[in-house]
Amino acid sequence: QVQLVESGGGLVQAGGSLRLSCAASGRTSSRYAMGWFRQAPGKEREFVAVISASVVATHYADSVKGRFTISRDNAKNTVYLQMNSLKFEDTAVYYCAANFAPLSLTTRATVYDSWGQGTQVTVSS
Repeated sequence: QVQLVESGGGLVQAGGSLRLSCAASGRTSSRYAMGWFRQAPGKEREFVAVISASVVATHYADSVKGRFTISRDNAKNTVYLQMNSLKFEDTAVYYCAANFAPLSLTTRATVYDSWGQGTQVTVSS
């Protein structure tokens, strides 16, 4: 099992930036693919971005492509989500998740094995 803790959320004006962090502990997190998901009030959880364990591949939702960047520092067991040009519709609770299949870039939330508690991102218009 791996434990995940997100941080870095907050309130930001539209057009601004935030960087989310997800610190992993427990089993060697560098062996996992790591994803970011988000859930807005009244909506289903949706895929945002994923990065493979070896950092060779990433995949983004169309809604964030070109604005968000996922990265990881395996030496620090941390995954990041740099969010630029934020929009009101990016407002949500953001979750990181670990997939024990290291090369998977799946966007399906049900496939992920461990989840963090979430961090709130609020974008004011």
